[in-house]
Amino acid sequence: MPIARNSPQLCSARIGRRRCRGTATVSKALCRDLDGRDTGRMTRALLDPAAVPSELRPYLEELVQRTRTICGPHLLSVFAVGSIALGDYRHGRSDVDVNVVVRPPVTGEVVRELAESLAHAALPCPAAGLELVVYDSSFAERPSDRAGYLLDLNTGPLLPDRADFDPASAPAFWYVIDRSIACQAGRVLHGRPVRQVLAAPSQRDLIAAILASVREHATGVGHLTDNQVLNGCRSVVYCRTGRWFAKRESAQLISESEPQFRPLLETAVRSFERPRTAALDLPATHVRTFLAWVRDRVEEAAASAERESGDSRCQRGQ
Repeated sequence: MPIARNSPQLCSARIGRRRCRGTATVSKALCRDLDGRDTGRMTRALLDPAAVPSELRPYLEELVQRTRTICGPHLLSVFAVGSIALGDYRHGRSDVDVNVVVRPPVTGEVVRELAESLAHAALPCPAAGLELVVYDSSFAERPSDRAGYLLDLNTGPLLPDRADFDPASAPAFWYVIDRSIACQAGRVLHGRPVRQVLAAPSQRDLIAAILASVREHATGVGHLTDNQVLNGCRSVVYCRTGRWFAKRESAQLISESEPQFRPLLETAVRSFERPRTAALDLPATHVRTFLAWVRDRVEEAAASAERESGDSRCQRGQ
């Protein structure tokens, strides 16, 4: 059964039976690499192997090779974002976040084939999961507050398989934030430099996205408590500095400036340093108090961005 539009799950049976065009299933050598044993295999597909953690190099090499084979001349760039880009990947805890930019026209069949080829059943992910987003270059090259993807793939041992092809079905703020991080620190795995294929969102749209993410995390639904806290730290640090920092570094900066939250933040960092399945419980009351403080700081930044945007419009109108 093919992957249906907006399917909540990939069809594992089909993935297991079918080979993608020109793409073999995972080789025995690669499986040995993913199991953690040194096979002496050279990593040649990655533009800069040292830019990614050693535990991920064989996996990302195969991911790039499959993406190149399926997308062919349409492929412009593959780059890592998230914890890899910010230098804070934790093996056993972090996801692998990857963006792909392709030039049009890329058919829906090609995008679905890519989703099948990179699903955990076809290419076992050694991290907690793979979060891969594919953009058309005609969208990616312009600043936007929309999700705008051709494919949003979540898959892996600790993630439910999901391949989504309709960006209107997803909250846009996650993608706006990821594109901002990519433009600052994205690590190119293959192809063109990030800033040649991807435009950063406007400051106004980015702050609005950060505020939406803070409100989302405040619900606690579907989020680890330490992630709620550490993402809150990262959001405030961005609003104060205009730059993205890794979660643990952000927590350190907030601990220094806001000592009343230091015990909570230290516990959140300890939890983050454990495997995802062994995360610590953080005091719910303290978490709510901290997230309310985060929301207030980000709302102040959003109001300031709105005022600056209005002043700029007035100046242009003079």
